[in-house]
Amino acid sequence: MQQIDQATIDRVIQMAWEDRTSFDAIQRQFGLDESAVIRLMRSAMKASSFKMWRTRVTGRKTKHQALRGAEVKRFKSNDQKNRDF
Repeated sequence: MQQIDQATIDRVIQMAWEDRTSFDAIQRQFGLDESAVIRLMRSAMKASSFKMWRTRVTGRKTKHQALRGAEVKRFKSNDQKNRDF
């Protein structure tokens, strides 16, 4: 994995915890696919926090763009960069 500064790691973790931010959005903004996000989360968090996060996002439709229904609209947090995704 490429070297990432702490601010970027913190932002990726924040986005990964957000229910409505998909892995696709993280990949478009930071170039990290789902497996890279999982590796980053595993290395940056305590084991118990990582397990809690994995349980939470596993199979969650909103974390996978292709599984989302039409009722789930694009979400942009206040911390997200001003880019059109």
